Amino acid sequence: MDKAVRRYYQLKQKQKELEQELGELRAEILNHCEEQQLSELETKGYRVKLVLQERKEYDDDKLYEALPDPEVWRLLSKADASKVASLVKLNVVPEERLKDTYSLKRVSLLHVDKK
Repeated sequence: MDKAVRRYYQLKQKQKELEQELGELRAEILNHCEEQQLSELETKGYRVKLVLQERKEYDDDKLYEALPDPEVWRLLSKADASKVASLVKLNVVPEERLKDTYSLKRVSLLHVDKK
């Protein structure tokens, strides 16, 4: 068991290092594309594509006030964008009722594929 715990710890440390390096490289690529005003880029053997998304970030208090039934709030327990979207899709809550309960956050997704 000691060997498994030691290996797990080593791998978690390596994962942290890899995630940090990935974050730094992602930021470098995004900065380059933004400076050059590019949404796509091709390099030797790789294709880079930026996809801009807007995500809704709900305010718990405003969302609670906007929901017609406290029982609906219990289904959520806190503002979860995917659960709220499901309630809208199922016509449990009309989307216009939620219009002032969230802010939009722009997120850049980075896709890198081999040619």
